[in-house]
Amino acid sequence: MSDKPTAVRVYLARVRTALADLPASEIEEILEDVRPHLAELEAELGEGARVEALIERLGTPESYAAELRASGGYPPAAEGATQVLATTKNPSLAKPRIAFWGLVLCAVALALFAFAAAVSVQPDALLGAGLFLPVFLISLFLLLRGGIEPVLALPEVAWLRQTLNKGRQQEDSGKALSYLASLKPAWWIVCAVVLIAFGLLLMLRSRGAVLLLPFLLVAGGAAVWAGPRLQRDRRLLWVAVPISAFVIGGILGGFGAAVDLISNRNSYSSSPSYYATSDRYGNDQLTYGSHEIENVYAFDAEGKPLTEVYLYDEQGRPITLTRYGCERSSGSKEKIGEDNRFPRPKIEQGVTDDQGNYNGYNGYRSACREDAGVPFSAAIPKVTVPPTTSGTPTATTTPAPTTTPATTPPPTTPTR
Repeated sequence: MSDKPTAVRVYLARVRTALADLPASEIEEILEDVRPHLAELEAELGEGARVEALIERLGTPESYAAELRASGGYPPAAEGATQVLATTKNPSLAKPRIAFWGLVLCAVALALFAFAAAVSVQPDALLGAGLFLPVFLISLFLLLRGGIEPVLALPEVAWLRQTLNKGRQQEDSGKALSYLASLKPAWWIVCAVVLIAFGLLLMLRSRGAVLLLPFLLVAGGAAVWAGPRLQRDRRLLWVAVPISAFVIGGILGGFGAAVDLISNRNSYSSSPSYYATSDRYGNDQLTYGSHEIENVYAFDAEGKPLTEVYLYDEQGRPITLTRYGCERSSGSKEKIGEDNRFPRPKIEQGVTDDQGNYNGYNGYRSACREDAGVPFSAAIPKVTVPPTTSGTPTATTTPAPTTTPATTPPPTTPTR
């Protein structure tokens, strides 16, 4: 049997050196906690794994030791105790900085888009997230090419660690951070459940959201898989952080939508005779009883539908509502203006297949079409207005029957 030290033993030796200022019993307790994780990672890398491979996954032993100090609430090492790499080389910070801030930017953007989609319950609000996909791909490429260690060595990352360490040393914030850390295993399950529920909720509002559901299912599975492995591979932060940000934004947006719904219901119950609502663009919404009205159809006395009808209230104010149309490139419903002209085309959203068949069996591409026809026919009742008490004749909608006077023949003189 070879006496050559394994990669884990070499890595732990350097971690022990970085923790040398702590009591020996504390060092042994820390190492006992992390040794199984390192052994599992070494087995995953296979026989002959090198220390460089562990550094690629976890960062340098010195930075890993700093993380162990912070998570255990220990004071940071003395100045100059862990400056091993700083004196050996001075790599450029441009690429790791792009990788780090690309991750931060994408996480913030996903949280905002998820918040907007949850508040409006409209999948269209998520379309803008695609603009940040190139940023994320560049960030991920730089991470995989340069490794996690240059990112962990960034000054801003070091400041973040130091801030978290100071927070753990405070009594109140330390308890809060410790409690949040204990919730990590359950958090990834929560992420998966929220993502699936979010997709199903959007499907109830728009059929086109069915295309989004597979991506949310994959994201939920990725969260459950990557979350528990973060301690062993910090590169998985590029999976866990965006998913967590999206879930947090969706939860906050859903909470805001629930509060808005409850407040509207309370407003309606407090004044049952009249209540005003607005659409998501801020325009007043027509209501009839407890139902919202999106379109108005007018007919003449013969039952023929009228076009180009403009509605006003008793004070001469136009009854202006949001006008919607189809966005051809994405097949989604979008605002195109506001006016008081009726009737409006009916907006139908569905899917098309490769042959352009609308709502066919193999449809998968979001589609939208406008139907300007009248979806029903109206039977206009004929109402007769009763005469007034003054005896003045009034017009009726049913014409009175006309009569022709009979011709009386002249009397005949009897003859004798």
